[in-house]
This record gives sequence, C-alpha cells and structure tokens, in this order.
Amino acid sequence: MSRVTFTLRPLAPFSLEFTVWALRRKATNQVDRWDGRNYSRIFVFEDNALKVSVSQDGGLEKPQLNAAVDGKASDSQAVKSSISLMLGKMFSLRKDLKDFYSLSGKDIRLKPLVERFVGVKPPRFPTVFEALINAFSCQQVSLDLGIILLNRLSQSYGVIFREGDTVFHAFPRPEDLAGLFPEDFRKLGFSRNKGRAIIELSEGVIKRTLKIESLETMSDTEIYEYLSKIRGVGRWSAEYVLLRGMGRINTLPGDDVSAQRNLQSLMDLDERPDYEETRKIASRWQPYAGFIYFHFLLDKLKTKGYLS
Repeated sequence: MSRVTFTLRPLAPFSLEFTVWALRRKATNQVDRWDGRNYSRIFVFEDNALKVSVSQDGGLEKPQLNAAVDGKASDSQAVKSSISLMLGKMFSLRKDLKDFYSLSGKDIRLKPLVERFVGVKPPRFPTVFEALINAFSCQQVSLDLGIILLNRLSQSYGVIFREGDTVFHAFPRPEDLAGLFPEDFRKLGFSRNKGRAIIELSEGVIKRTLKIESLETMSDTEIYEYLSKIRGVGRWSAEYVLLRGMGRINTLPGDDVSAQRNLQSLMDLDERPDYEETRKIASRWQPYAGFIYFHFLLDKLKTKGYLS
C-alpha cells in the first residue's frame, strides 16, 4: 500500500477546522496537526506508521471529508476500515446535535457563544490510554507546558513516519512506554510521580490488568470509580477522560480552572465558581455541559486569532 483515499460524510452541520482545534487545543501540538486546510496525524496499524490526512469540502451544511492514508500496510481495505472508524469516533461524525442547538438557542447567555462555532463536534482522543496520558501531562501545569510534555513524549518514544526529509511521530503506545523508568520521564520534564503513573498505566494495559478500552458499556459513575483506582487519577483527571476520552459530553470537568473562569465571565459572576457551583451552573445545559467546555476553548483560540 502506498496511498489509500476515501470520503466520509458527517452529519451536518460540521466544521473540520473547529473540531480539530477543539481536539488539539494549542497551535504547538505536534501530534494533531492543522495547516489551515488539512488535518494530519500519524497512526500505527499492525506496527506500521501511517500518515492520515483529512480535508473538508461542501461547507457546514453539505460536509464531505476527503481522507488519504500514506504508508506501508499489507491490507489496504483493513486500513481503510480501521481509519474510517477511528476518524468517525474522534470527530463524532455521526453525532446529531439538533437538541443541543435547540437548547442553546433558548439561553440568552449561551446562544451567542454557540452561534460563533456552529459545526464543531465533540472530539475524542483515539484511545482512553491517550486520554489518560494527556490528563497526566496536563495535571497541575499550564496547558502550554502540558502540550510541550506531550510533544516531547511523542518525539522520544512514538513510532516514526518519514516523508522525504521530514520526520513525524505517532503518539506512544503502551508498549512504547512500559519498559521505561521514572528517570526517563524526568529528562523530558515530567515529575517522577507522573512518570511512575505513565509506566504503571502502560504496564497494566499490556498485562491486561487494566481494561481501560472496554469501559464503554459502563455508566459514568462506574467509569469514574474504575479510573479513580489508577495511580495518578484524581477527580479532574477522571472527568477529563470521561469527556475527552469517552465522549461523555454531559461531563464538564468541574475542577478545571479555565472552565470556572469562563463560567464566571459567561454568567457575570463576582467570583470564580468552585467545583460544586460549577456543576450547579452547568446542570442547566445537560446533557451537554461538557460540550460547552469545547466552546469555551474555541472562543479563547478565536480571540488569539487562530480560527478563521
């Protein structure tokens, strides 16, 4: 296989740009790339690195995604099927948000925010494993530093894809990280505790003592309780993974300081709400409280000039 192409048709309205930015969070993200027109990322299929590129035609109301997969693989049809499913999950391509737009249209405070980003779908990391590593990396540090740590991790241990003189890296798999030591993570800027958490998680996935990719049938509460038993996972991380790793868009990470500040501004509050107050405010937007989280992020990115 050298190149496989195919098309995907998301439920309208859909904006690849908005959805990709909600996924990548920062322009410095080297795992999920965006050049203003094309999204690209390295996936690993049967130990082979594949470069996946996606662009959009048809606008918000008649969206068509044009995908291309470059690399070596023995079964091009299997690659097409696997990548199609993965992109569908990552970008929530079949997610119907009519009820969300109806709800937000009746909220005088929320409506202007939502109207600015019509077409965004709630993104998900490809795996719960990746969501947990993102949570560990971004705990108790700025998002800027968290993304830097994730880039370093990928560049140091992710499977390599070469395109001419350019080298790209996939996000590390459990088997790429399980044999490391805490000091290896210290060299990248992680704390020793975060390094231990990543190693234990990776080893648990490989040994199948942790079955994090089979939680889909559980309730939010059951998932929360399961995740909370993993080293390094507290309340913020568990809720973060529910939203970004499992697509539970009713979950707004209540301890997220940025979300609290955005709610304070949106609701014109005198003080930044705490965890309980954040949950109370967000309850009026259920079952879409977590989806608002992505709108807050896009609003910040637009203010900084990253969005068209």
